[in-house]
Amino acid sequence: MENDVKVDGKLEEADRLLPPNPSSLPSNSEEDESESEAAFESRDKIVIVDFESADDPATGDAAPPFSWRKLWLFTGPGFLMSIAFLDPGNLEGDLQAGAVAGYSLLWLLMWATAMGLLIQMLSARVGVATGRHLAELCRDEYPTWARYVLWSMAELALIGADIQEVIGSAIAIQILSRGVLPLWAGVVITASDCFLFLFLENYGVRKLEAVFAVLIATMGLSFAWMFGETKPSGKELMIGILLPRLSSKTIRQAVGVVGCVIMPHNVFLHSALVQSRKIDPKRKSRVQEALNYYLIESSIALFISFLINLFVTTVFAKGFYGTEKANNIGLVNAGQFLQEKFGGGLLPILYIWGIGLLAAGQSSTITGTYAGQFIMGGFLNLRLKKWMRAVITRSCAIVPTMIVAIVFNTSEASLDVLNEWLNVLQSVQIPFALLPLLTLVSKEEVMGDFKIGPMLQRIAWTVAALVMIINGYLLLDFFVSEVDGFMFGVAVCVWTAAYIAFIVYLISHSNFLSSPWCWSSSSSSSSSSSIELPKRVVTVSDS
Repeated sequence: MENDVKVDGKLEEADRLLPPNPSSLPSNSEEDESESEAAFESRDKIVIVDFESADDPATGDAAPPFSWRKLWLFTGPGFLMSIAFLDPGNLEGDLQAGAVAGYSLLWLLMWATAMGLLIQMLSARVGVATGRHLAELCRDEYPTWARYVLWSMAELALIGADIQEVIGSAIAIQILSRGVLPLWAGVVITASDCFLFLFLENYGVRKLEAVFAVLIATMGLSFAWMFGETKPSGKELMIGILLPRLSSKTIRQAVGVVGCVIMPHNVFLHSALVQSRKIDPKRKSRVQEALNYYLIESSIALFISFLINLFVTTVFAKGFYGTEKANNIGLVNAGQFLQEKFGGGLLPILYIWGIGLLAAGQSSTITGTYAGQFIMGGFLNLRLKKWMRAVITRSCAIVPTMIVAIVFNTSEASLDVLNEWLNVLQSVQIPFALLPLLTLVSKEEVMGDFKIGPMLQRIAWTVAALVMIINGYLLLDFFVSEVDGFMFGVAVCVWTAAYIAFIVYLISHSNFLSSPWCWSSSSSSSSSSSIELPKRVVTVSDS
């Protein structure tokens, strides 16, 4: 009897010490089922190979040395992210800024792009360090009611952006078909890109990224051709970049330049795109390496997007600044105005503009479909196949876009007014992407060792506050000019109160106001409060 007990004890001890038998582990069906809700399935991820050296334990947490071939493997997500900086809404903001303000807002375009890079790198940091994207993390971070509000706001922002992008593509198709195809027909053609996206996705991530590279190259060549044809002033261009200038007449255009850079759905998108590379979030050296390469890649991508936006702004500054047409130019009539001003050549500038606009619209609508999958799947944890989720996302945008195309097909002025309302819709949603991002990237429970430090927190919150204040000004200016009638005014006031209350809730949830570095200025006058504050924070986080 004693011998049996000893044998059983030894077997139990052996079971604890020896690795488990693979046959005794649960089947992969459950893992595959849960993995289907991840941004990318494991078999679709790109494996990052060590070219220079094998993994050396002696290096510890230090990132491996730089490799050009490894940079090539990481190249892709940043360029997909940069599409949002080049969508038709941004192009319209560029052309209006150039026509109304000339070269004077180029410095703001440059710094707005830099702010966009900071926000997008924080989004990438969340995705790489946690192995999950922003929508998934929000689902776990916030209570059910707040989660559904955030999801609704993200979907509204995506629908608003998609309407602009699809309408931009439809306008380009109308230009290139010489008016044969009406706006609604262009919308139907653009809607088919959902199936193109699904087709390309079956061939792997790299094939999809290659298609976007071609579309970005098409935009770059088209607008660079326009830049070369119109020959803007190089001296005025350099002054516009290096010398900050802002007048009361150009404030609205300046707000539009900054407001177009931060796209709510793009913040969610980038945190998912970076997971297309196979990175172990438990290994600090690999996470840091990935962040370094993504910073380089995203910087190059946004520099190219800055050049393209610069080309568009300077072309319209050269042609229409100081003219009577400056205040009447929009996305609908821009091509015709360019043709009247600069004429033909080897290829008429109207069609060069149309090709660039079509590339911008098509690429941004496909990335919108991509973002919609991650937003819906992340917030709601829906167990749907990707093709079904893509069709649902595309349908949510196409139905209102088709209505818009039919109603506004014959009215350029009405289409421009609609575009202003859609820009307002985008501005309203910005806090609901930025505040959760800053909350999560500052939490050690979520980020571990990759939580951002106090200095970066100050910079990030300052940039977020600046963007929200600028967009708040745009909202105030728009509502003052557009709101008419007592009942409409009351409805706007009630909505504004609820909107501000939810933003206050998000800020309070982030513990931003109670973070120790926010109170550093008062630490010398009240040492006891500076000691108690971290204790309270720890108590809350532990619970």
